[in-house]
Amino acid sequence: MAFRPWLDFRRPWRPGHAPALVVIPLGLIVTVCVVDVLAPPHIHLGPLLVAAPAITVAFAGAGVTALMGVLAVAGQVLIGVLRGVLPTANIQAQIIALVVVSVVCVTVCVVRDRREQQLHRVRSVAEAAQSVLLQPLPARAGPLRIAGLYLPAVEEADLGGDLYAAARTAHHSTRLLIGDVRGNGLGAINNSALLLGAFRAAAHRQATLPRLAVHLDAAFRWDTSQWRSPTEQDTTEDFATAILLDIPDHDPVAHLISCGHPPALLLRDDHLTPLMPEASHLPIGFGGPFGVTAYEVQTFAFEVGDLLLLYTDGVIEARNADGLFYPFTKRAPAWTKDDPDELLRHLQGDLLSHVHGHLDDDAAVVAIRRLAV
Repeated sequence: MAFRPWLDFRRPWRPGHAPALVVIPLGLIVTVCVVDVLAPPHIHLGPLLVAAPAITVAFAGAGVTALMGVLAVAGQVLIGVLRGVLPTANIQAQIIALVVVSVVCVTVCVVRDRREQQLHRVRSVAEAAQSVLLQPLPARAGPLRIAGLYLPAVEEADLGGDLYAAARTAHHSTRLLIGDVRGNGLGAINNSALLLGAFRAAAHRQATLPRLAVHLDAAFRWDTSQWRSPTEQDTTEDFATAILLDIPDHDPVAHLISCGHPPALLLRDDHLTPLMPEASHLPIGFGGPFGVTAYEVQTFAFEVGDLLLLYTDGVIEARNADGLFYPFTKRAPAWTKDDPDELLRHLQGDLLSHVHGHLDDDAAVVAIRRLAV
Protein backbone atom coordinates (compact mmCIF):
# COMPACT_ATOMS: atom_id res chain seq x y z
CA MET A 1 0.00 0.00 0.00
CA ALA A 2 2.81 2.41 0.78
CA PHE A 3 4.74 3.04 -2.38
CA ARG A 4 8.41 3.83 -2.03
CA PRO A 5 9.96 3.87 -5.51
CA TRP A 6 13.71 3.87 -5.57
CA LEU A 7 15.51 6.78 -7.10
CA ASP A 8 17.62 6.32 -10.21
CA PHE A 9 21.03 7.72 -9.31
CA ARG A 10 22.52 6.97 -12.70
CA ARG A 11 20.77 9.84 -14.42
CA PRO A 12 22.67 13.13 -14.65
CA TRP A 13 19.91 15.14 -12.98
CA ARG A 14 19.54 15.18 -9.24
CA PRO A 15 16.32 13.56 -7.91
CA GLY A 16 13.37 15.85 -7.55
CA HIS A 17 14.64 18.59 -9.88
CA ALA A 18 13.82 19.31 -13.50
CA PRO A 19 16.54 19.60 -16.17
CA ALA A 20 15.21 23.11 -16.80
CA LEU A 21 17.17 24.23 -13.74
CA VAL A 22 20.26 24.33 -15.94
CA VAL A 23 18.90 27.68 -17.13
CA ILE A 24 20.03 29.20 -13.81
CA PRO A 25 23.82 28.70 -14.21
CA LEU A 26 23.59 29.35 -17.97
CA GLY A 27 21.73 32.58 -17.38
CA LEU A 28 24.26 33.57 -14.73
CA ILE A 29 27.17 33.03 -17.15
CA VAL A 30 25.53 35.02 -19.96
CA THR A 31 24.48 37.85 -17.63
CA VAL A 32 27.91 38.20 -16.03
CA CYS A 33 29.67 38.19 -19.40
CA VAL A 34 27.36 40.79 -20.97
CA VAL A 35 27.35 43.13 -17.94
CA ASP A 36 31.11 42.84 -17.42
CA VAL A 37 31.87 43.68 -21.05
CA LEU A 38 29.48 46.65 -21.11
CA ALA A 39 30.36 47.98 -17.65
CA PRO A 40 32.93 50.75 -17.01
CA PRO A 41 36.58 49.57 -16.83
CA HIS A 42 36.70 49.76 -13.03
CA ILE A 43 33.78 47.29 -12.59
CA HIS A 44 34.70 43.56 -12.77
CA LEU A 45 31.98 40.92 -12.40
CA GLY A 46 34.03 38.02 -13.78
CA PRO A 47 34.69 36.47 -10.33
CA LEU A 48 30.93 35.84 -10.01
CA LEU A 49 31.26 33.13 -12.69
CA VAL A 50 32.49 30.76 -9.99
CA ALA A 51 28.88 30.49 -8.80
CA ALA A 52 27.82 28.66 -12.01
CA PRO A 53 29.51 25.27 -11.32
CA ALA A 54 28.84 25.64 -7.59
CA ILE A 55 25.09 26.02 -8.23
CA THR A 56 25.04 23.14 -10.73
CA VAL A 57 26.32 20.67 -8.13
CA ALA A 58 23.04 21.05 -6.25
CA PHE A 59 20.86 19.53 -8.99
CA ALA A 60 23.02 17.87 -11.66
CA GLY A 61 25.63 15.18 -12.06
CA ALA A 62 29.36 15.43 -12.74
CA GLY A 63 28.98 15.77 -16.52
CA VAL A 64 26.67 18.78 -16.41
CA THR A 65 28.73 20.35 -13.60
CA ALA A 66 31.89 19.99 -15.69
CA LEU A 67 30.10 21.56 -18.67
CA MET A 68 29.09 24.58 -16.58
CA GLY A 69 32.68 24.87 -15.35
CA VAL A 70 34.00 24.86 -18.93
CA LEU A 71 31.45 27.48 -19.99
CA ALA A 72 32.31 29.65 -16.99
CA VAL A 73 36.04 29.48 -17.83
CA ALA A 74 35.25 30.24 -21.47
CA GLY A 75 33.18 33.23 -20.34
CA GLN A 76 36.05 34.53 -18.24
CA VAL A 77 38.44 34.20 -21.21
CA LEU A 78 35.92 35.98 -23.46
CA ILE A 79 35.67 38.84 -20.99
CA GLY A 80 39.47 39.12 -20.93
CA VAL A 81 39.68 39.17 -24.73
CA LEU A 82 36.89 41.70 -25.28
CA ARG A 83 38.19 44.03 -22.60
CA GLY A 84 41.80 43.60 -23.74
CA VAL A 85 43.02 42.46 -20.31
CA LEU A 86 43.65 38.77 -21.01
CA PRO A 87 47.49 39.06 -20.67
CA THR A 88 47.21 40.71 -17.23
CA ALA A 89 48.05 38.76 -14.09
CA ASN A 90 44.68 39.63 -12.52
CA ILE A 91 42.51 38.02 -15.22
CA GLN A 92 44.84 35.04 -15.49
CA ALA A 93 44.60 34.48 -11.73
CA GLN A 94 40.79 34.63 -11.98
CA ILE A 95 40.82 32.04 -14.78
CA ILE A 96 43.09 29.69 -12.81
CA ALA A 97 40.95 30.09 -9.70
CA LEU A 98 37.82 29.34 -11.74
CA VAL A 99 39.42 26.20 -13.17
CA VAL A 100 40.40 25.00 -9.69
CA VAL A 101 36.93 25.63 -8.26
CA SER A 102 35.30 23.85 -11.22
CA VAL A 103 37.55 20.81 -10.75
CA VAL A 104 36.73 20.72 -7.04
CA CYS A 105 32.98 20.93 -7.78
CA VAL A 106 33.20 18.07 -10.28
CA THR A 107 35.23 15.97 -7.82
CA VAL A 108 32.71 16.53 -5.05
CA CYS A 109 29.92 15.63 -7.46
CA VAL A 110 31.64 12.38 -8.51
CA VAL A 111 32.29 11.31 -4.90
CA ARG A 112 28.75 12.16 -3.87
CA ASP A 113 27.19 10.28 -6.78
CA ARG A 114 29.31 7.18 -6.10
CA ARG A 115 28.21 7.15 -2.48
CA GLU A 116 24.60 7.59 -3.47
CA GLN A 117 24.89 4.70 -5.92
CA GLN A 118 26.31 2.54 -3.13
CA LEU A 119 23.44 3.61 -0.88
CA HIS A 120 21.00 2.79 -3.67
CA ARG A 121 22.43 -0.72 -3.96
CA VAL A 122 22.30 -1.25 -0.20
CA ARG A 123 18.70 -0.05 -0.09
CA SER A 124 17.80 -2.33 -2.99
CA VAL A 125 19.23 -5.34 -1.16
CA ALA A 126 17.45 -4.31 2.05
CA GLU A 127 14.17 -3.87 0.17
CA ALA A 128 14.51 -7.32 -1.40
CA ALA A 129 15.27 -8.93 1.98
CA GLN A 130 12.36 -7.17 3.65
CA SER A 131 9.95 -8.13 0.88
CA VAL A 132 10.93 -11.78 1.38
CA LEU A 133 10.25 -11.55 5.12
CA LEU A 134 7.01 -9.56 4.95
CA GLN A 135 5.50 -11.04 1.80
CA PRO A 136 2.44 -9.35 0.27
CA LEU A 137 -0.85 -10.90 1.26
CA PRO A 138 -2.79 -12.68 -1.50
CA ALA A 139 -5.53 -10.56 -3.04
CA ARG A 140 -7.85 -13.59 -3.11
CA ALA A 141 -7.95 -16.66 -0.88
CA GLY A 142 -11.00 -18.80 -1.55
CA PRO A 143 -14.05 -16.54 -1.01
CA LEU A 144 -11.98 -13.87 0.72
CA ARG A 145 -10.65 -10.56 -0.56
CA ILE A 146 -7.58 -9.61 1.47
CA ALA A 147 -5.40 -6.49 1.64
CA GLY A 148 -2.55 -5.57 3.96
CA LEU A 149 -1.03 -2.24 4.95
CA TYR A 150 2.28 -1.75 6.72
CA LEU A 151 3.44 1.69 7.86
CA PRO A 152 6.92 1.70 9.44
CA ALA A 153 7.84 4.26 12.06
CA VAL A 154 11.42 4.23 10.75
CA GLU A 155 11.72 6.04 7.42
CA GLU A 156 12.69 3.81 4.47
CA ALA A 157 12.07 0.62 6.49
CA ASP A 158 9.67 -2.03 5.22
CA LEU A 159 9.73 -4.31 8.23
CA GLY A 160 9.90 -3.73 11.94
CA GLY A 161 8.12 -5.22 14.92
CA ASP A 162 4.70 -5.61 13.25
CA LEU A 163 3.89 -8.49 10.94
CA TYR A 164 1.15 -10.34 9.08
CA ALA A 165 0.90 -13.46 6.96
CA ALA A 166 -1.66 -15.76 5.36
CA ALA A 167 -1.74 -19.44 4.38
CA ARG A 168 -4.17 -21.85 2.73
CA THR A 169 -4.88 -25.23 4.30
CA ALA A 170 -5.83 -28.57 2.78
CA HIS A 171 -9.18 -28.28 4.55
CA HIS A 172 -10.37 -25.41 2.31
CA SER A 173 -9.79 -22.64 4.79
CA THR A 174 -7.56 -19.57 5.09
CA ARG A 175 -5.40 -18.93 8.11
CA LEU A 176 -4.11 -15.48 8.96
CA LEU A 177 -1.67 -14.12 11.48
CA ILE A 178 -1.16 -10.56 12.63
CA GLY A 179 1.33 -9.79 15.37
CA ASP A 180 3.36 -7.17 17.15
CA VAL A 181 6.80 -8.15 18.47
CA ARG A 182 8.10 -6.44 21.58
CA GLY A 183 10.78 -3.81 21.04
CA ASN A 184 12.19 -2.29 17.89
CA GLY A 185 15.32 -2.25 15.78
CA LEU A 186 17.19 -5.34 14.55
CA GLY A 187 16.06 -7.45 17.50
CA ALA A 188 12.40 -6.89 16.64
CA ILE A 189 13.06 -7.60 12.96
CA ASN A 190 14.80 -10.86 13.88
CA ASN A 191 11.88 -11.98 16.06
CA SER A 192 9.38 -10.92 13.40
CA ALA A 193 11.21 -13.05 10.85
CA LEU A 194 11.23 -15.96 13.32
CA LEU A 195 7.49 -15.78 13.95
CA LEU A 196 6.67 -15.38 10.26
CA GLY A 197 8.85 -18.35 9.35
CA ALA A 198 7.27 -20.55 12.01
CA PHE A 199 3.76 -19.62 10.83
CA ARG A 200 4.50 -20.24 7.15
CA ALA A 201 6.10 -23.58 7.91
CA ALA A 202 3.27 -24.87 10.10
CA ALA A 203 0.03 -23.03 9.24
CA HIS A 204 -0.95 -25.51 6.53
CA ARG A 205 0.21 -28.59 8.51
CA GLN A 206 -1.25 -28.12 11.99
CA ALA A 207 -4.67 -29.73 12.08
CA THR A 208 -6.23 -27.25 14.50
CA LEU A 209 -5.77 -23.59 15.36
CA PRO A 210 -4.86 -24.33 19.01
CA ARG A 211 -2.09 -26.69 17.90
CA LEU A 212 -0.77 -23.97 15.60
CA ALA A 213 -0.72 -21.51 18.53
CA VAL A 214 1.18 -24.00 20.69
CA HIS A 215 3.67 -24.56 17.87
CA LEU A 216 4.27 -20.82 17.37
CA ASP A 217 4.80 -20.26 21.09
CA ALA A 218 7.24 -23.16 21.36
CA ALA A 219 9.17 -22.19 18.22
CA PHE A 220 9.43 -18.58 19.33
CA ARG A 221 10.67 -19.49 22.82
CA TRP A 222 13.13 -22.08 21.53
CA ASP A 223 14.80 -19.80 19.01
CA THR A 224 15.11 -16.86 21.40
CA SER A 225 16.59 -19.01 24.19
CA GLN A 226 18.49 -21.86 22.51
CA TRP A 227 21.91 -20.23 22.91
CA ARG A 228 21.59 -19.53 26.62
CA SER A 229 23.31 -21.84 29.07
CA PRO A 230 21.11 -23.82 31.48
CA THR A 231 22.20 -21.59 34.37
CA GLU A 232 21.77 -18.31 32.51
CA GLN A 233 18.66 -16.38 33.50
CA ASP A 234 16.32 -15.17 30.76
CA THR A 235 16.14 -11.39 30.99
CA THR A 236 15.27 -10.59 27.37
CA GLU A 237 11.48 -10.92 27.75
CA ASP A 238 11.00 -11.52 24.04
CA PHE A 239 7.33 -11.94 23.18
CA ALA A 240 4.74 -11.00 20.58
CA THR A 241 1.05 -10.22 20.82
CA ALA A 242 -0.87 -11.92 18.03
CA ILE A 243 -4.22 -12.93 16.58
CA LEU A 244 -4.64 -16.22 14.73
CA LEU A 245 -7.63 -16.61 12.42
CA ASP A 246 -9.02 -19.60 10.59
CA ILE A 247 -11.76 -18.79 8.07
CA PRO A 248 -13.40 -21.77 6.32
CA ASP A 249 -14.54 -21.35 2.73
CA HIS A 250 -18.00 -22.92 3.08
CA ASP A 251 -18.97 -21.99 6.63
CA PRO A 252 -19.87 -18.32 7.37
CA VAL A 253 -17.79 -18.12 10.53
CA ALA A 254 -14.32 -17.10 11.68
CA HIS A 255 -12.35 -18.99 14.31
CA LEU A 256 -10.06 -16.79 16.38
CA ILE A 257 -7.35 -17.10 19.03
CA SER A 258 -6.18 -13.88 20.66
CA CYS A 259 -2.78 -13.75 22.37
CA GLY A 260 -2.84 -10.40 24.14
CA HIS A 261 -3.57 -8.52 20.91
CA PRO A 262 -6.04 -5.64 20.30
CA PRO A 263 -9.46 -7.08 19.31
CA ALA A 264 -10.38 -7.56 15.68
CA LEU A 265 -13.19 -5.36 14.31
CA LEU A 266 -16.18 -6.71 12.41
CA LEU A 267 -17.85 -4.22 10.06
CA ARG A 268 -21.35 -5.12 8.89
CA ASP A 269 -23.87 -2.69 7.38
CA ASP A 270 -22.08 0.42 8.66
CA HIS A 271 -21.93 -1.06 12.16
CA LEU A 272 -18.68 -1.88 13.91
CA THR A 273 -18.37 -4.68 16.47
CA PRO A 274 -15.14 -5.40 18.37
CA LEU A 275 -14.64 -9.17 18.52
CA MET A 276 -13.81 -9.48 22.21
CA PRO A 277 -12.85 -13.09 22.93
CA GLU A 278 -13.90 -14.60 26.25
CA ALA A 279 -10.29 -15.69 26.80
CA SER A 280 -7.35 -13.57 25.70
CA HIS A 281 -4.28 -15.73 26.12
CA LEU A 282 -0.77 -14.64 27.03
CA PRO A 283 1.40 -13.27 24.22
CA ILE A 284 3.43 -15.65 22.07
CA GLY A 285 6.59 -16.52 23.98
CA PHE A 286 4.96 -16.55 27.42
CA GLY A 287 2.84 -19.68 27.00
CA GLY A 288 5.43 -22.27 28.06
CA PRO A 289 6.79 -20.53 31.18
CA PHE A 290 3.23 -19.98 32.46
CA GLY A 291 2.09 -23.51 31.70
CA VAL A 292 -0.24 -22.72 28.80
CA THR A 293 -0.71 -25.97 26.89
CA ALA A 294 -4.10 -25.30 25.31
CA TYR A 295 -5.64 -22.33 23.58
CA GLU A 296 -9.36 -21.61 23.53
CA VAL A 297 -10.89 -20.84 20.13
CA GLN A 298 -13.65 -18.27 19.81
CA THR A 299 -16.01 -18.57 16.84
CA PHE A 300 -17.81 -15.55 15.38
CA ALA A 301 -20.26 -15.17 12.51
CA PHE A 302 -18.52 -13.93 9.37
CA GLU A 303 -21.06 -13.73 6.57
CA VAL A 304 -20.99 -12.70 2.93
CA GLY A 305 -20.35 -8.96 2.69
CA ASP A 306 -18.83 -8.71 6.17
CA LEU A 307 -15.43 -7.12 6.59
CA LEU A 308 -12.84 -7.92 9.27
CA LEU A 309 -10.11 -5.52 10.33
CA LEU A 310 -7.01 -6.78 12.10
CA TYR A 311 -4.54 -4.17 13.32
CA THR A 312 -1.65 -3.51 15.68
CA ASP A 313 -1.49 -1.01 18.51
CA GLY A 314 0.53 1.36 16.34
CA VAL A 315 -2.80 2.33 14.74
CA ILE A 316 -4.91 2.97 17.83
CA GLU A 317 -2.03 4.51 19.81
CA ALA A 318 -0.98 6.96 17.10
CA ARG A 319 -1.11 10.47 18.56
CA ASN A 320 -1.34 13.86 16.91
CA ALA A 321 0.43 17.03 18.04
CA ASP A 322 -2.23 17.56 20.74
CA GLY A 323 -1.68 14.09 22.17
CA LEU A 324 -5.02 12.73 20.92
CA PHE A 325 -5.17 9.08 19.85
CA TYR A 326 -6.27 8.21 16.33
CA PRO A 327 -10.05 7.49 16.48
CA PHE A 328 -9.85 4.25 14.51
CA THR A 329 -13.16 2.76 15.64
CA LYS A 330 -14.98 5.99 14.74
CA ARG A 331 -13.42 6.37 11.28
CA ALA A 332 -13.57 2.74 10.12
CA PRO A 333 -17.40 2.45 9.75
CA ALA A 334 -17.33 5.18 7.09
CA TRP A 335 -15.37 2.82 4.83
CA THR A 336 -17.46 -0.31 5.33
CA LYS A 337 -18.65 -0.41 1.71
CA ASP A 338 -15.16 0.00 0.26
CA ASP A 339 -13.05 -2.70 -1.29
CA PRO A 340 -10.29 -3.82 1.16
CA ASP A 341 -7.58 -2.12 -0.92
CA GLU A 342 -9.58 1.09 -1.15
CA LEU A 343 -10.37 0.99 2.56
CA LEU A 344 -6.68 0.74 3.43
CA ARG A 345 -5.86 3.62 1.09
CA HIS A 346 -8.39 5.78 2.94
CA LEU A 347 -7.02 4.60 6.28
CA GLN A 348 -3.41 5.29 5.32
CA GLY A 349 -4.15 8.85 4.23
CA ASP A 350 -6.34 9.55 7.24
CA LEU A 351 -3.90 8.09 9.77
CA LEU A 352 -0.86 9.90 8.36
CA SER A 353 -2.86 13.12 8.25
CA HIS A 354 -3.76 12.66 11.92
CA VAL A 355 -0.10 12.28 12.97
CA HIS A 356 1.17 14.84 10.44
CA GLY A 357 3.18 12.19 8.61
CA HIS A 358 5.15 10.90 11.60
CA LEU A 359 4.36 7.65 13.41
CA ASP A 360 5.97 6.86 16.75
CA ASP A 361 5.41 3.12 16.29
CA ASP A 362 5.02 0.71 13.39
CA ALA A 363 1.43 0.17 12.28
CA ALA A 364 -0.08 -2.77 10.40
CA VAL A 365 -3.65 -3.42 9.25
CA VAL A 366 -5.24 -6.36 7.43
CA ALA A 367 -8.67 -6.04 5.82
CA ILE A 368 -10.65 -9.18 4.91
CA ARG A 369 -14.01 -9.26 3.13
CA ARG A 370 -16.03 -12.41 2.58
CA LEU A 371 -17.53 -12.77 -0.87
CA ALA A 372 -20.05 -15.29 -2.17
CA VAL A 373 -18.48 -18.67 -2.92
